[in-house]
Amino acid sequence: MFVFVFICMLSLVLANQEERLPNKCEVCKLLTVELQDALERTGRSKEVLELGEVLDTGKRKRKIKYNTSETRLTEAMDNICERILQYKVHAERPGSLRYAKGTSQTMNTLRNLVDKGVKVELGIPYELWDEPSVEVADLKRQCETMLEEHEEIVESWYFHHQEERLDRFFCASHVLRDSDQECLKEVWKGDMGVKGSGEESERENRRQTRDAGEL
Repeated sequence: MFVFVFICMLSLVLANQEERLPNKCEVCKLLTVELQDALERTGRSKEVLELGEVLDTGKRKRKIKYNTSETRLTEAMDNICERILQYKVHAERPGSLRYAKGTSQTMNTLRNLVDKGVKVELGIPYELWDEPSVEVADLKRQCETMLEEHEEIVESWYFHHQEERLDRFFCASHVLRDSDQECLKEVWKGDMGVKGSGEESERENRRQTRDAGEL
């Protein structure tokens, strides 16, 4: 009886996810997290690009460092919103922290029950449990729209304002200037008492508080 009630409660939590779509602040926050992460992967490159063509006059090609080039930014922004589909909804977490990579605590619990032979009905086949939810798909859609409408702000930050955090410049100062910005203050602190949560929380905290000025 207890297991049945417990499953019903978890199923209700998951069902309520459909009524909770991401807001503008959450979309902006995750967009900057992913872009910052993409840029940091190439930030220490020592590659030098040669631009232009050698003319008959003997004029040399212009050389530019890759880590300050437009090429690096373009490559980082390529399919950036596609990466949003790697996120899962962690319904047990508050606010913007409900979006994170990796399986949620709720889904882990349900999978453990299935492994023990307990029948769990979520309204979708078991093999589709890992597919992006309606909520995450909406995150991706809003990300694409936001990036298309504000691409010049990203470029302005990249070429002229990297001393300022990307989330502050792009979100707080521009995209969300006249909107709610509370989600930008939310930092993941980990699930107390959950095995393995310490390492996960440390990674999540680094991702969401990284200083773009270090690029």
